[in-house]
Amino acid sequence: MAVNKNGIVVLGAVFVDIKGFPEDIYVPDGRNAGHVEYIHGGVSRNVVEDIANLELRPTFLGIADNTALGEDVVRKLQRHKVNTEYMKEIPNGMGTWLAVFDHNGDLAGSISQRPNLMPILDILEENGDEIIENCDSIVAEIDMDKEIIKKLVQLCEKYDKKLYGVVSNMNIAVSRRDLLQKFDCLICNQLEAGVLFSDDYSEKTPAEMEKILAERLKAANVPAMVVTMGGDGAVYAEADGESGFCPAQKVQVKDTTGAGDAFCAGVSAGLTYGKTIGKAVEIGTRLAASVITSSENVCPRFRPEEFGIEA
Repeated sequence: MAVNKNGIVVLGAVFVDIKGFPEDIYVPDGRNAGHVEYIHGGVSRNVVEDIANLELRPTFLGIADNTALGEDVVRKLQRHKVNTEYMKEIPNGMGTWLAVFDHNGDLAGSISQRPNLMPILDILEENGDEIIENCDSIVAEIDMDKEIIKKLVQLCEKYDKKLYGVVSNMNIAVSRRDLLQKFDCLICNQLEAGVLFSDDYSEKTPAEMEKILAERLKAANVPAMVVTMGGDGAVYAEADGESGFCPAQKVQVKDTTGAGDAFCAGVSAGLTYGKTIGKAVEIGTRLAASVITSSENVCPRFRPEEFGIEA
């Protein structure tokens, strides 16, 4: 299969992750000695680097600060063979995510400050036809400004391109359910699925979640959806009736940050290059496992052939 010039196009925000790790047992209301790391982050920025680490040369439509830190973000993406020619660098173009992890590597608390993403609409207005016509598929944060999503959906329909959705803030995304129906596949976690369908799925087993998902998709008129369930694995369903479950890989957890983004990258890459949804979820599961064993928030480098991807 010939890869188009822009490969998989990813749209969304760039964040700087400020992460704190305790040296000992984490005490929520106490003083915890430990260390702090500054890491390039953001859901879509992580996703595009994960896809690049599969040697698939994606394109990123995002915003960076016009500062030394912003330039460093762009340079790192370029080193990983991400096409950044359409990115814009503007004042305050990046968000910030402040997070504290407990002694088990699980997130204990976080605060995020989102950037203004409307300049992405300008990119689509100026170069959208060229970008979308020459790409293999699109991955987008579904909670971006509605005007951005509307323009993106129009371009995907015009050029008959597959559109995959990843979640940064489901509370924002649920307000545009009509647009969610335009995504070929939505990828989120168990909590986010509960927000989307106005229910509590926290105690559901994978078998229960698979059945619920299959039923809800038909009612919501969403083509396909994948829901991650942490250590219990992931379930998936398509509106045409196919559904399934993929167990999580058993690995030593160091830091769960970025696991969901790597999972999304693997699922999107698999679906883009001809895999069934079940096989795509297996790829996502393997990538997620490779992230949580280290303090990095992206996967290490792989060859696409390791996952049976021919691009």
